[in-house]
Amino acid sequence: MTEPLLDIEGLVKAFGALRATDGVTLDVQPGETHAIIGPNGAGKTTLIAQLSGTLRPDEGRIRFAGEDVTALGAAARSHKGLARSFQITSIYREFSALDNVALAVQAHAGHSFRFWHAAREDDALRAPARAILNEVGLGSRADVPAANLAHGEQRQLEIAMVLATRPRLLLLDEPVAGMGADETQRMVQFLGKLKGRQTIVLVEHDMDAVFSLADRISVLVYGRIIATGTPAEIRANREVRAAYLGEELDA
Repeated sequence: MTEPLLDIEGLVKAFGALRATDGVTLDVQPGETHAIIGPNGAGKTTLIAQLSGTLRPDEGRIRFAGEDVTALGAAARSHKGLARSFQITSIYREFSALDNVALAVQAHAGHSFRFWHAAREDDALRAPARAILNEVGLGSRADVPAANLAHGEQRQLEIAMVLATRPRLLLLDEPVAGMGADETQRMVQFLGKLKGRQTIVLVEHDMDAVFSLADRISVLVYGRIIATGTPAEIRANREVRAAYLGEELDA
């Protein structure tokens, strides 16, 4: 394997007597889709918060692209190319889809939102924003207010906004949460198109989506990684079945 893009060693985060992450160690290779799964309360949200920089670990180390970023906050990590998409969609609902992505392009370029009204006519912002919307399948919805988009389209829009920052690694927190079967299928197809081109850490409860998308899977239980492997290896792992997957994979 090449040198990992993301290298996590011994992460610990305690809340009182509860160790939400308890010595988490894993790596993510360039171009890999690496899924993190586990039951509710396993520590997935805490782990993602530590990776994104919104929560400082008590112990351990995070290296990104060979640099120790453990002490850096979320904004500094985002600037270095580590970006997060949240479980709950965070978009500007009163703006059009195109406006939302153009704002993200503007922010990545380091411009102030104070000049947004003038920037709305700036083709240097809108042209790349339109290209990204086309890439995620929302080109025909560019002028629709975000509030009027379907739930699945709003999640696609949020990911488009993150992609506008040109991240080297994308943290996706339950991208198909709350979606119906058709929307889930469209999102999985979209994320599948990013495989190999975009390094992704995926936290997801939908096992069909996980096994369809992941190159490797890490299973988190009670704050500890109990197994990491390919989808086939995880399917066959007895400890994983006993702790989390149970008979779900036999269906």
